[in-house]
Amino acid sequence: QAGSSGPGKDLAARTAEIVFTANQTLDEAVEFSRDLKGRMARFGRSPDDLKVMPGLFPVVGRTESEARDKFEELQALIDPVVGLALLSRMVGHDLSGFDPNGPVPELPTTEGLKSRQQLMFDLARREGLSLRQLYLRIAGARGHSQIVGTPAQIVDEMEARFRAGGADGFNIMPPTLPGGLDDFIALVLPELRRRGLFRNQYEGRTLRANLGSRPPSGYGPGRTTLG
Repeated sequence: QAGSSGPGKDLAARTAEIVFTANQTLDEAVEFSRDLKGRMARFGRSPDDLKVMPGLFPVVGRTESEARDKFEELQALIDPVVGLALLSRMVGHDLSGFDPNGPVPELPTTEGLKSRQQLMFDLARREGLSLRQLYLRIAGARGHSQIVGTPAQIVDEMEARFRAGGADGFNIMPPTLPGGLDDFIALVLPELRRRGLFRNQYEGRTLRANLGSRPPSGYGPGRTTLG
C-alpha cells in the first residue's frame, strides 16, 4: 500500500503487509511508522505483521567526490520543462505560469495526492527552495529519501532510520538501470552485511517469508477476499 493520509494509514493498518512511503527526515519517518503501526490493534493485527519500506534513491561512489560527480551528471540531464511538469503533477497544480527562480507559491490543498503535496511544500519551506531547486531536488527520487555518498555514508543513513524504528527495510530506487543497481549490490550490500544488517542467504521460499510480514485474517495462499 502507498498513501500517507489518515484514511490511507487506516487502510494499510487493516489490509497491508508492506507500506511504500516517502519521508524526508528521520523524525518524520519514525512518527509515520509509529502512527501507522499504532492503528493496527484496532483491526486485530500485530505491528510486526506489517513492514514499512520507504523509497531510497542512493547514488553511491567509492569516494564522496565520485558519488557527487555521478549525481551532478544526472542533475544536468533534467530538462526544465520536464522538471516543472513533474513537480506540477506532484503538487496537483499547474506551475508553468510561475517564475521557476521564485519561491514555491501558496497553493490550496489538492484532493488528490495530499500527503505528497504536503511533503513537497514542507521540503521547500524547510530548506528555502525555489521552484527550480525543488524540481531538481525531487526529479530523481520523486520525493523519496535521496542519499549521495560512499557505501558507509549511505548505510549510516539506512541504519539510523532502521534502528530508530522509522523503517523495517527499504525499497531501493536506483538512479540508473542496470548501473545504479549494480553499484548498490557491489558497494552498499557488503557494508550492510558487514554490520549485520542484511542476510547472507534467503531463509524462506516466498517473498512474504523472507520479509517476515503476515497477511490480515482472511488473506493468504488460496484466498483473495476477506472471509
